[in-house]
Amino acid sequence: MILAEKIMHLRKKNGWSQEELAEKVQVSRQAVSKWESVQSVPDLEKILALSRLFGVTTDYLLKDEIEEEAYTGETEGTAVKRVSLELANRYLAWRNKAAKRIAAATFLCIVSVIPLLLFGAATLVYPIPETLAAGAGLTILVILVLAAVAIFIYCGFLNTQFEFIEKGQFEAEYGVEGMVKEQQKAYRPAYVRYNIAAVCLCILSPVPLFLGIVTAKEFIMAAMLAVTLLLAGSGAVLFTYAGVRWASMQKLLREGNYARRDERRARVRTTISTAYWLTATAVYLGWSFLTEGWKTTWVVWPIAGILFAAVMSLCNLWMDREK
Repeated sequence: MILAEKIMHLRKKNGWSQEELAEKVQVSRQAVSKWESVQSVPDLEKILALSRLFGVTTDYLLKDEIEEEAYTGETEGTAVKRVSLELANRYLAWRNKAAKRIAAATFLCIVSVIPLLLFGAATLVYPIPETLAAGAGLTILVILVLAAVAIFIYCGFLNTQFEFIEKGQFEAEYGVEGMVKEQQKAYRPAYVRYNIAAVCLCILSPVPLFLGIVTAKEFIMAAMLAVTLLLAGSGAVLFTYAGVRWASMQKLLREGNYARRDERRARVRTTISTAYWLTATAVYLGWSFLTEGWKTTWVVWPIAGILFAAVMSLCNLWMDREK
């Protein structure tokens, strides 16, 4: 591999454009373009600058026979870091803990509306003032949502130490890939079981609601809707827990959605997914507060779930077309 190819390879690995690299080494974009197209060669000063920037030895840059990247262990401004066996194990252990917390927070978000539904239905059977029932239900809803948000923020804060892994801006040291593949192989049966159970729970979740509708009694319908949300929440817990753990291994192995060629797709999907569900939540809360129709506004969630699949399909189609 010649110098031009090495510069291009290291630039792309860092996710930089020619303009960005040019700015970091204080040359013009045309100069970088000429380096990569073998029209010119950087002088010694720029070779040293590139070595410091990419964290590689000058021998690696200058000697064509050296194909494997030789790192100095020090970088200047580069986002690429080395992941050792110890660091990889620490990351996987943390993501295992985070998976449980994120799954719990997801469950809290889904079931937070249950107390409001039950308190509202209770006013039809017991002499409870509607304002008191609504106030109690909303208070519990807010507390549960705040607890979930606090968990999400806490996990996000602790995850900043592994941000370079999440963004794929790293290189794994010898032995890391083998270790992660062993853990992935051992975890695969459980991952499959979790997903099968989650799918079954989600498919069965509407059954209690259908049974409640048959009775035509509002209190029973509200109770059965609560059971539906509990089942759906349990399915979401299994999906989330299994998915977070599996994704952490894929990120270290750069497989699936986290392969180098699919990193941009994964970032786009994550951004759209986050924006979509935040919008769905805002619509649900806005509609519910404005109309006070908490008994009917829950339909936002099944509709949002169906539309989400369509939105993600269109997103994938758009990215494929762009590619």
